[in-house]
Amino acid sequence: MSETDIPISGFTAPGLEAVRDAFAANFRDMDELGAGFAVIHRGKLVASLLGGWADRGRTREWAADTIVPVYSTTKGISALVVASLVDRLPAGYETPVADVWPEFAAHGKGAVTIGEALSHQAGLPGFATEIDPDLWLDPPACAAAIAALPPMWPPGTAHGYHPLTWGYLAGEIARRISGETLGTTLRAMFPDVDFRIGLPESEHARVGDLLRPKALADLGELTEFRRAAFVHKWSAPNRAGAVWREIEIPSANGHGTAESVAAIYDTYAHGGDGLLRPGIFEELIRPRTHGPDLVLPMVTSFGAGIMLNSHGLFGPNPATLGHCGWGGSMAVADPDAELTCAYVMNRQSPVLVGDPRAVRLVEAVYEAL
Repeated sequence: MSETDIPISGFTAPGLEAVRDAFAANFRDMDELGAGFAVIHRGKLVASLLGGWADRGRTREWAADTIVPVYSTTKGISALVVASLVDRLPAGYETPVADVWPEFAAHGKGAVTIGEALSHQAGLPGFATEIDPDLWLDPPACAAAIAALPPMWPPGTAHGYHPLTWGYLAGEIARRISGETLGTTLRAMFPDVDFRIGLPESEHARVGDLLRPKALADLGELTEFRRAAFVHKWSAPNRAGAVWREIEIPSANGHGTAESVAAIYDTYAHGGDGLLRPGIFEELIRPRTHGPDLVLPMVTSFGAGIMLNSHGLFGPNPATLGHCGWGGSMAVADPDAELTCAYVMNRQSPVLVGDPRAVRLVEAVYEAL
């Protein structure tokens, strides 16, 4: 199929024409199916591109209201919500998780702080022993099961990415502080943004079809940590569909458009943008870990739920903050340039961090600006 046969719509501000070219090139060179890309610069939406198809049969064009799950790109959004709630606690992120969630103290975890848990230091990347995968579809029960686990490494001594469990930890911490679900607080914080954690059935018809990756991600040596996080047959729910969309998994099942993801991540480009007190925002983005990740086969650096640009995949500025999601979604926020980019798509790739489609688009933005 030639590039001229691919439906591409939206706009780019003058000077960003090369970004549209890069977006179109993803369809030509990288087998893109459907995607959206949005750019906010100095508080203004300067690009919003839509392309391809929302369904596998290529009968429904990607529209302005097409939404998709962005998987772990959800984490950076959830981290903002938790920050707003942690600010209510006198000790903030240094509060032990067990102070708000007493059951979490099991197996010597009583001293683990909220900041350590949210920066992937709690030693709970997954279930080492078999569970019913449907447990993931019952967030309160799953959170209780995670709280009851012994840590897989001494908390605070190392970090290893918690792909799914992070959301149940963050969600339960949020609920114990506020008395409501994280997704409920999110809607109150961003009432006019088309992004949901916990998607009601009335919105399901807008969701684009996903094409799963054709290959497995390269995890390197399959250690016990990586097996628990990604590999075991119970490392994720076996069922998706309506139930998975409607429950809240703050690490994985946020649904939105590129514009909505960019609108929320733009909070990071503006020091909390009035939603967060400056002091708690600085604590949210402060580097809490840096070095070899016990789960991801790379060096990573995390704040309290947001990823720092230690790998250079979020553009040229080391101060840029962001997150990637399974299959390729990515959002980045550069506070120095007051720049935010968000990429969403429905054909997933096996790249763990920094899908080349997203990286190409972000590089095109920086070159243009």
